Amino acid sequence: MDTAEVILSVLVVVIIIVSLLSNVLVLICFLYNPEIRKQVPGLFNLNLTFCNLLLTVSNMPLTLVGLVSKAQPGGDGFCQIVGFLETFLSTNSMLSMAALSIDRWIAVVFPLRYHSKMRHKDAAFVLAYTWAHSMSFSTVAACLSWVGYHRLYASCTLSNPRASNRTQFVVFTIFFHSFTFLLSFIVLCVTYLKVLKVARFHCKRIDVITMQTLVLLVDIHPSVRQRCLEEQKRRRQRATRKISTFIGTFMLCFAPYVITRIVELFPAVPINPHWGIVSKCLAYSKAACDPFVYSLLRHQYKKTCTDIINKLLKRSSLNASGHQHESQVNSIPTVE
Repeated sequence: MDTAEVILSVLVVVIIIVSLLSNVLVLICFLYNPEIRKQVPGLFNLNLTFCNLLLTVSNMPLTLVGLVSKAQPGGDGFCQIVGFLETFLSTNSMLSMAALSIDRWIAVVFPLRYHSKMRHKDAAFVLAYTWAHSMSFSTVAACLSWVGYHRLYASCTLSNPRASNRTQFVVFTIFFHSFTFLLSFIVLCVTYLKVLKVARFHCKRIDVITMQTLVLLVDIHPSVRQRCLEEQKRRRQRATRKISTFIGTFMLCFAPYVITRIVELFPAVPINPHWGIVSKCLAYSKAACDPFVYSLLRHQYKKTCTDIINKLLKRSSLNASGHQHESQVNSIPTVE
């Protein structure tokens, strides 16, 4: 292994560890807090977490094995099953992010009708569609033997070793990425930009009220006035930063891999093998980013994590004090 391959192997290990720990933590918060379970977005987050966890334990370790050994991990049948899972889980996770963006759009644009437009049965219907959509593409690829070991990515993924049906594979690949990556990206852009538009409108209304209040309060201290103006600026930037994070992480992680898969369809264009692994690592890194982007940085999840930690520390301190009291009792001499 050269230096680049060693660095990439370490990167895959780091992604596996971060993805596993963060997604397990999201799952623990979901099971611990009944309020999170009652919310409709919790179902979409649960589905996204499930896909990320399964991808972490089934595909990422085998990519690491393929990268280190420079050979296919397992037999052809095993690799086809893993490739089927990779196609299904990656598609399902992209569509889950699109579903979360639609949920936020309804909540912000139609706040008074949100509970009637997005109920648990509506969320279940959306999830059923994401599963059917993902299953259809992965099933077609598996039935046509278009999943297997791909040396460029050191992974069991979409692959066509036969030259006889290359045209059909090219059409399928373009169709697949158009209705997974491109569709999800368009949904994210349309919904989150509408959310941003509404958020900026509300910020302007709040700013007008704040400025009118500052004009009326002529005796207000300059430091208080300055803090109010700074809060206005932070409020305007907060919505833009969140929307940029949602769309930016999606593009940064998935776009290089998808573009590489499209360019790969043209044999005349050479692709550096190290770049193939890098693009795959970027796609895998989305599974490690999602828990922070969609869950763990939110106030409700932070509070749940704090409650769990406090509960564990309280229990451990009680156990320690109990053992200390028991040792003190045992150390008292008995009078016979």
